[in-house]
Amino acid sequence: MPLLGGVRPPIAALLCALLAVAAFTALGLGTVHEQDVPQALRDAERQIAEDAADSVGTSINARATAVRRAAASDAPVGSSSPAALLRSLLPTGHPAGGGVLLDPRTGRPLAASGETVPLTGVDVAALVRPGTANIAPRLVFSGSGEPRLLLFVRVAVPTPGRKQDENHDQAGDLIGDQGADERELLLAVSEKVAAPAVYGAGRTGQLVDRKGKLLATTGTAPASYNDHRALPTAAANAANAGLHTGDVSGSVLGDGHDGLRRVTGWASVAAADGKDDTSGLGLTVLTTRDVPPAKEGADHTWFALVAAGALMVIAVLVTLVLWGCMQRPLLRLHLSAARLARGVGEMPEEREELTRPVPVAAFGEPGRVGRALESIRRQLLGETGPEPAQPVRRRPGARALALVCALVIAAWGVPLLFLLNRVPAAKAVPAAAIADQQARTEAAADRVRRSLGRSCTDLAAAASAIAGAPRERATEVLRRERADHPTFRSLYVLDRTGAIVLRVGKQPLRTLVHAPTGDGVTQVNTSGTIPAIAAYAQIPAARKGRDAENAKEAAPAVVVAEIGVNALNSLVARQGLGRVWLTDERHRVLAASVGFQAFQPLPRRDLTRLVARTEATPGSAGSPASAVLQAGTAPGEGPSVAAAAPLAQRGPVAGLDWRVVSAEPAAALKLAAYQLQARTILAGLLALSVGVACLGWLHIVVVRPLRAVTRCAERLAGGDHRTVLYPVHHDECGSVTRSLELLRQALVERDRGGGRAYVASVPLQPFQSGGSPQQRRTN
Repeated sequence: MPLLGGVRPPIAALLCALLAVAAFTALGLGTVHEQDVPQALRDAERQIAEDAADSVGTSINARATAVRRAAASDAPVGSSSPAALLRSLLPTGHPAGGGVLLDPRTGRPLAASGETVPLTGVDVAALVRPGTANIAPRLVFSGSGEPRLLLFVRVAVPTPGRKQDENHDQAGDLIGDQGADERELLLAVSEKVAAPAVYGAGRTGQLVDRKGKLLATTGTAPASYNDHRALPTAAANAANAGLHTGDVSGSVLGDGHDGLRRVTGWASVAAADGKDDTSGLGLTVLTTRDVPPAKEGADHTWFALVAAGALMVIAVLVTLVLWGCMQRPLLRLHLSAARLARGVGEMPEEREELTRPVPVAAFGEPGRVGRALESIRRQLLGETGPEPAQPVRRRPGARALALVCALVIAAWGVPLLFLLNRVPAAKAVPAAAIADQQARTEAAADRVRRSLGRSCTDLAAAASAIAGAPRERATEVLRRERADHPTFRSLYVLDRTGAIVLRVGKQPLRTLVHAPTGDGVTQVNTSGTIPAIAAYAQIPAARKGRDAENAKEAAPAVVVAEIGVNALNSLVARQGLGRVWLTDERHRVLAASVGFQAFQPLPRRDLTRLVARTEATPGSAGSPASAVLQAGTAPGEGPSVAAAAPLAQRGPVAGLDWRVVSAEPAAALKLAAYQLQARTILAGLLALSVGVACLGWLHIVVVRPLRAVTRCAERLAGGDHRTVLYPVHHDECGSVTRSLELLRQALVERDRGGGRAYVASVPLQPFQSGGSPQQRRTN
């Protein structure tokens, strides 16, 4: 029966695996090349463009929502003029360039306010055709060529009975025929196109339309913009085409000039699902920055070839040692033991096998087994008796050989795993990457500020709507406000004493003790399991006159909206920014992009010291800061690039003294130094894993059974003829064990005086060698 497994497969697998690791080392490390502009800077510019595009899209959606909400409020019944109706419909807190009230049947303007709304080319009748819900915004150009954003909304005007006065004709145009309940009008609001908000010294943000025409710019436009008009057009085309494939952003590396390289990132303003108000505008944001090219780094090809060559030499040497000291002697033992087992048969030619001495290896267990077999052969021939047990001195054997091979492989893998190709983070991370982390952190702080500011603005509009309204009407306004703002956990109204007189939504985590003055955002609690953050707005007094003071004391004072922490968590979380935290004035965590405990300190003191650098004199909001931290923000994490930025320098949240803090592991940046380090670690880890796996396999299937066979052979040579030997494996060690059992049975028969009778087979299926006796003898 052929041998199954044994000593050859582990050794062959070890050689093949080490050669594969050597090939990976040569290709993986040799293909890492230093770039004048690292891929990390291109990715960061693309992500900065995505942040700016998200800011533009959020602003447009917020303005469109504000116009619709203002138009959805109760219009004054029987307005004295269309102009008064128009003034009541324009949104508060969201400045508009101009507004016009149109008759959708004829397209004739009924009233106008502010600048002239450019309606040239706009089909008013098509906008209000049945079946369309919200009317999508339009991008147009005024007579002077200035871009304008047109926001449209239907207005349902309730109509009273016909008035018979001098204003009948004018009111008749507005309210329609007598007996009609309401009439639908069209409100068009014109607003300037906001420039994208970008951060970072020397960075320019541009907003272009679907044809690549420049609409708005932030920062100083590049001097060579007119020479690269194809770039905005190509970016706009790619962004609009990517809406169908999901590839809505990218980056481009420009040519060098004045010792600098221009990096441009682009991103589509429209949402990927195409369900927001920006989907049909075809807007694209481009951000541009000139960065100094990195100094030419070292070529890693030579290191890769040397490391791969050294591993190949180690693989060949280890294989030769294992072949010469373990595989070859074990195969000889297998043949010699089988030959002696055949020599105890009945045929004369078989007995001649006992006349040939057993070759004895000079190393370890194979040598000891060979000497035991030679002793048994001589006992069978009657030349000598059992050898007395000799004290065995511990000498290196197969186990020590496997351990030495493992140490040789480890001598190659451990330096790669822990020592080689390590670059200090301060040297590996370029200054431009640190500046990009700071710019993105400022953008995250601006995103939080804008969201909280819009909450205050919308809450102020709701406060005006419920001023003097009955309880049922106020409840309806608050419910609609909460439906429009999923970030609000609850809405409630406080009177002058701080008592809740009306509530919509969930139970507040903690209410304000006293009714605050003015409008703004406040942190309600400073301890607990969930941070409580609330926006508030004063409710205007609705009555005047002799009882004004008494009415003021009894009327509700302020409307409060409690903002959910999950909403803040989603605001600070951005792809590629790492871990982000929103902290209060005492540097305790209020929200984060990762799991956190409310009001916990920042994970490292280095971050706390970085946040302290953003503080300034009382009355100022401070300035952003960034640095490379030598220790990561998580256990076992390497250096990280961190930044901190004040939440706001103006607006309703300026007095909170909050900070947005971010930390991105430096190894996550696509820098050549960290790519080389990661591949070096991987090569060392692969070599160690391969060595441990293959040598462990060899120890299990060869070394340990061989040591057991050695003990059995020495006991049998020493005269232990009573212990039955059972072969376990179908390999070399199993074959030697079976042959030893046959020899034991022959010795037992000899001791009984039974001569050299044929010995029956052992309990397990015996190993047999094919061919004639003459062919077996030649083996």
